Amino acid sequence: MKKVLVILMLCGGFTTFSNAQEVAKTEVNAKKKKAPITFKTLTIERNNIPYGSDETFTFTFKNTGKEPIIISNVQTSCGCTTAKKPEAPVAPKKSADISVKYDTKRVGQFTKTITVTSNISEPIVLTIKGTVLPQENATPAQTPKNQ
Repeated sequence: MKKVLVILMLCGGFTTFSNAQEVAKTEVNAKKKKAPITFKTLTIERNNIPYGSDETFTFTFKNTGKEPIIISNVQTSCGCTTAKKPEAPVAPKKSADISVKYDTKRVGQFTKTITVTSNISEPIVLTIKGTVLPQENATPAQTPKNQ
């Protein structure tokens, strides 16, 4: 009886080990696959932005796949940032832009993220960074604080 139990345990162990190796191979192959969307950059940094200016950060991407890309959502990390996505599908080999605006009435350094959701890849996180200068001719008490 003990021999049977030992044999069954060994068989179960080998099966589990074999399955674990297959899962690991699949995960490695999935990581090697390149998403069919390519951004020129994932981070844009601008410093010395004038207070109250209309500053737009533009992220350009290209569809490097064989199917149209549909950007279903662009979610900003806070209400001080807005993003505009392409409304129409982006055909293979074509490029499009995601425009991001930051409220430049918030003085100081900032780092904000934009999460892009599409039909062809895992969510992609874009980042804007920068520094907004204080309003000209303002005393320190009049200068709004960065939020």
